[in-house]
Amino acid sequence: MTSASPTLAALARDLAAGRTTSRDLVEECLARIADKDGEGARAFTAVDADGARKAAGAMDQMRAAGALLSPYAGIPVSIKDLFDIAGQVTCAGSVVLKDTPPASADAIAVARLRRAGFVVIGRTNMTEFAYSGLGINPHYGTPRSPWHRAEGHVPGGSSSGAAISVTDGMAHAALGTDTGGSCRIPAAFNGLVGFKPTARRVPLDGALPLSAHLDSIGPIARSVACCATVDAVLADESVVPLPLRELAGARLLVPEGVAFENIEPAVATAFERAVRQLESAGARIVRRAMPEFDEVATINAKGGFTAAESYAWHRWLLGTKKDAYDPRVSVRIMRGTEQSAADFIDLMAARRSLVARASARLAAFDAVVMPTVAITPPKIEDLADDAAYGRANLLALRNCTLINMIDGCAVSLPINAAGEPPVGLMLAGIAGADRSLLALAAAAEGVVVPAAN
Repeated sequence: MTSASPTLAALARDLAAGRTTSRDLVEECLARIADKDGEGARAFTAVDADGARKAAGAMDQMRAAGALLSPYAGIPVSIKDLFDIAGQVTCAGSVVLKDTPPASADAIAVARLRRAGFVVIGRTNMTEFAYSGLGINPHYGTPRSPWHRAEGHVPGGSSSGAAISVTDGMAHAALGTDTGGSCRIPAAFNGLVGFKPTARRVPLDGALPLSAHLDSIGPIARSVACCATVDAVLADESVVPLPLRELAGARLLVPEGVAFENIEPAVATAFERAVRQLESAGARIVRRAMPEFDEVATINAKGGFTAAESYAWHRWLLGTKKDAYDPRVSVRIMRGTEQSAADFIDLMAARRSLVARASARLAAFDAVVMPTVAITPPKIEDLADDAAYGRANLLALRNCTLINMIDGCAVSLPINAAGEPPVGLMLAGIAGADRSLLALAAAAEGVVVPAAN
């Protein structure tokens, strides 16, 4: 392998040149998962070592025979435990579903990854039923962020194991979901890149839902180009290089207001440094209020779409198995009982208005720029108190949720310097601007991401 943390492009070159094999890549990932001193037991809920070895062997044989394969054929990836994988039970980080029948087919997102030749190495741990931004799981354990790992900091959620699988070299990209930040928060807390596409870009078929209005499917990986590659596969598009974008002249909105309330000093310092770097590269920074963002908390005062739609899905299970749920998850789902049909109709109307007004306001800008998360990853032990957990969870989710609510797309880039706690910079755009945003993020990546990341 080219380095300790190779990109997908580097791995593809190594495979093509014969410097490595798919079987080698799989064995290296499996060894890291099995390391008793590592995070594998907490990052994965299930590992398909036999299946991964067989798939890798097949890819190697076809490549040796001169078959025309995808450049990424044979590269191991992880799958969040929210997705159906044929022959496996989808537990969604819970014990409630352990006795349900195995899936009869792969989720569309998983099937598309397999079609591109990626090797599925296992199912990653997550916040139960994807309902938290911190990544704590009382059933399967909580994987620890690499930041001062011995102290035990949260990995971010809900795609917690997904991020740790990539940081620790247990997979080379991860399939996640993002309803209110579940790809971007773990990316920010672990020095990775996370991409939340426009919600309708990737079909949700075969993914257990949290909120039908807000759910999206995206990757967590080591670079913007890696995320763009996986995104193209998931969207069933040709994998082609991102168009070159210049930062010079790009209009970037820094939305004054709620996105900057109660941010930690380390986050503010890293963010302002990144903004200066973007400005030095020629970007035009505009600091201006974004009134639509300030409306989101009021719109979601009764739990919003996640509470209403998750309760609709879980209400029968809660009637018989509530005691088996993580109480910090079930209490949030139960908030769905606070909404009447009229409330939900009002919620949909309020969001339609919000999306229309935010999209019109952002039409003059190439991207919105703000901290991905207002805080750095807290220690797991500091969240034992429910009140502390609740405060941290709200701050972890807040900024990312703003983008889901306006039906946008967004990328998180790691901007902390060596020795600093992990901080993410979020670039976001309006619905449908996915590839343009990724191209802009790739240009920003070369300016704001320190070499150590």
